[in-house]
Amino acid sequence: MTSAASASPPPASSAPPQAPVLAELRAELDRIDDAIHDLLQRRAEVVEKVASQGGKGRVPIRPGREANIVRRLLARHDSKLPKRLLVRWWRELFAATTSMQGSYVVAVCETEAGSPHVQAAREHFGALTPLRAHRSPAQAIAEVSAGTAICAVLPMPADGEQTGWWTALLHRDEPRIHVIARLPFWAPRPEGAPRVQALVVAAVAPDASGRDRSLIGLELTGESSRARLTAALTAADLPPLTTILRRDPAATTVLVEVEGLVAEDDPRLARLGEVARRPVVLGAYAVPVEGES
Repeated sequence: MTSAASASPPPASSAPPQAPVLAELRAELDRIDDAIHDLLQRRAEVVEKVASQGGKGRVPIRPGREANIVRRLLARHDSKLPKRLLVRWWRELFAATTSMQGSYVVAVCETEAGSPHVQAAREHFGALTPLRAHRSPAQAIAEVSAGTAICAVLPMPADGEQTGWWTALLHRDEPRIHVIARLPFWAPRPEGAPRVQALVVAAVAPDASGRDRSLIGLELTGESSRARLTAALTAADLPPLTTILRRDPAATTVLVEVEGLVAEDDPRLARLGEVARRPVVLGAYAVPVEGES
């Protein structure tokens, strides 16, 4: 009879029982990664074909189209994968495919060291996109006019500001500069994310996203007041969301934000002639999306 002390121990398992399952799951992840990579390469090929249809000299930036894509994907999202990842991922994808179509440099107005505008631009236009910081909005806009930057990120206009960079857009200089986007596009903001509000301008007209707001610039005539202007805008079916006045000895200029994508030839603009002259559509932007932080 063999003693308990001399009994042979059971053979040790070389791997935990779950190892085969884990290996299968990792293999499945590898297959998914390969499929994602294949689709990304296919998407890049289609982008090249789209770019070839646009013509030489076209500014390859379409923030309205990009906003529409993000909204559509968020609407169909049904997963524990955080929605903010979709926004972040597609923003990097947009940056990469835009850079395939030509020089992709973004000018940023950074009025003081440590300005969050650079961080906001980096978040929206991609971690590897070249940024050029400037001390004034005029310098950043000049880069866009010269074609050395695809767009410029500028401080959000406000009542009482000393420099109203948006008044330069009233002159309709060539190339025509428009407001095309608003930053940040994602809200609410997670901890540590830039919270600064900014507008983006480019030498291209804004494109529709399906939910937009337009910016109209004009000059008040005579003794026109904010109240009178608001009444006139409302009567013209352009009720203002915000109204920013900039007064100087020569004239009072106004920046008005309204719902929708307003065209240059919109007949509602002509109805403002009694209180203002030179209504100019300065641009538009896609309304930012809301989601989990």
